[in-house]
Amino acid sequence: MGLKRYLVDTGIIGGLMLLQEKTMHWQHRISVDPDVLVGKPVIRGTRIAVEFVVDLLGRGWTTEQILHEYDHLSPEDIQACLAYASDVLKSERVYLLPT
Repeated sequence: MGLKRYLVDTGIIGGLMLLQEKTMHWQHRISVDPDVLVGKPVIRGTRIAVEFVVDLLGRGWTTEQILHEYDHLSPEDIQACLAYASDVLKSERVYLLPT
């Protein structure tokens, strides 16, 4: 867990969009510290919770809008939030209760 692969736009040459595959290690960008936001996962070095970034994206904000409002973040920080959320959801188990 924690290792995500994604494509990054590296430019256009001769009318072709170039994509480079990158590997995302969210552990390098997301931290959990009981003294910061009561232990919620945050973007390392900030008090911005992963939950907050994912919520903004879910409400329709673009990465560019988030980066404009929170100019100390990077596109990789936002990608790490999504990678972290993906791993958490993949490990979640749902059990139906008998009725």
